[in-house]
Amino acid sequence: MRIAIIGATGHAGTALVHEAERRGHEVTGFVRHPERAVVLGDNTNARIVKADAFTLTAPVLTRFDVVIDAFSTSPDHAYLHVDLATHLIAQLRNITTTRVAFILGAGSLQHPDGGTVLSKMEQNPELAGIINTPRQQAAELDFLRHVSNVNWVGISPSMTFAPGPATDYVAGKDTLLVDTQGRSHLTSGNLALALMDEIEQPRHTQERFTARDAE
Repeated sequence: MRIAIIGATGHAGTALVHEAERRGHEVTGFVRHPERAVVLGDNTNARIVKADAFTLTAPVLTRFDVVIDAFSTSPDHAYLHVDLATHLIAQLRNITTTRVAFILGAGSLQHPDGGTVLSKMEQNPELAGIINTPRQQAAELDFLRHVSNVNWVGISPSMTFAPGPATDYVAGKDTLLVDTQGRSHLTSGNLALALMDEIEQPRHTQERFTARDAE
């Protein structure tokens, strides 16, 4: 497939570039700072393009079979998650040939103890500095759930999402996944595994799913 990755030099984007290439797909990375593409290493054939994601229009996006939104930003600009999602959806309205995948936060997941992960986070004053990001990513999912004329899918990582290798994962839908030790953790490599499996063999259409590291 022809796969575009917005934010290809972030830790999610980097893992997705490597996993997509490992599977033989043709990858284009759209980045704001191409000099940071050194994080991809020398063993990549990905085409890196300097571009503001908000300038990508339908004629560009529809060159790809799949567009992955791996955009990240600081908490004080977290509203851009919603803005970019609305932009991409607007460009791809009623287009069936291009699928768009969004990496969402864990905040919108249901917590096993009740409520949402976001509601639990909001009770912790130590998270005040970063809480705007899960709030805006939850709003992003709320928006997407009203979209019925674009082929979209979302993935929410676990409570802890960190750079790490691809090993194996367990998938779920709308509830935070925890292992037998009570841990909720997903590496960037396992997120890439889960999302690329979904891209190659779709199981979710116009909905979000989640994943955690396998034990």
